[in-house]
Amino acid sequence: MPSKYRIRNFEENGYYHIFNRGVEKRKIFLDDQDYKMFSYYLFVYLKPLDEILLAYPRLPIRLQAKNLSDEIDLISYCLMPNHFHLLLKQRTKNGFSKFIKQITNAYTEYFNKKYERTGSLMQGTFKSVRVNTDQQLIHLSRYIHLNPIVGNIVDELTAYPWSSYKYIISSKPKSLCKIEITLNLSGSAGNYEKFVKDQIDYAKELKKIRQDLARIGFRSGIYSRDRHHKIKTFYGVCEFDQEESWLKCSSNALAILL
Repeated sequence: MPSKYRIRNFEENGYYHIFNRGVEKRKIFLDDQDYKMFSYYLFVYLKPLDEILLAYPRLPIRLQAKNLSDEIDLISYCLMPNHFHLLLKQRTKNGFSKFIKQITNAYTEYFNKKYERTGSLMQGTFKSVRVNTDQQLIHLSRYIHLNPIVGNIVDELTAYPWSSYKYIISSKPKSLCKIEITLNLSGSAGNYEKFVKDQIDYAKELKKIRQDLARIGFRSGIYSRDRHHKIKTFYGVCEFDQEESWLKCSSNALAILL
């Protein structure tokens, strides 16, 4: 049965949450150089070519030819030890397929050569979820940025160097991301910072929520009433069915909770 998180036809000008993890849940970033290399490929593939050539005047022609800045916008991202999250906008029909293939192949080649291994690094085909509303987009951005807190890696989000959070709240124009999209939805950098920090306590309960979903409601897409408020507030992607007194989560919502 095909995965419900594998979208075969991506829409032009559509927003998507793209995510994947290491094969067998292994770590895909073992040191700072690994994070920097993945970030380098994000930069080379997604920033305008004139900006790239200012930073890397001798960038090989083969990499220049792979630039997708006219096809893909990066909205937010977070790189974690064994997985990554990318919130993207696809401008052209086949932009995502080209981008994910390029970055997966390039990073896997780097990683395998460095650590003297062979074979796939990522766990199958990348997963993807369509973002349907502005509300879902801003909640999803928050979820992505809270990953280092959920993973008990840092106590303060600005201390984590491998996400777009610090760029958005400081309104830095030299970010990898199109930070203006997030800032326009939240109103200001200060509003977005408060929006994220207000949910840190909920984020710290994420593991329990995920365990509960897996145990009693994940496969059916139905979740018990007692967790409705937390999920609705945190993710903004589930709807409460008053008639049945159950929270029915769409596949989008469940994918975000993975």
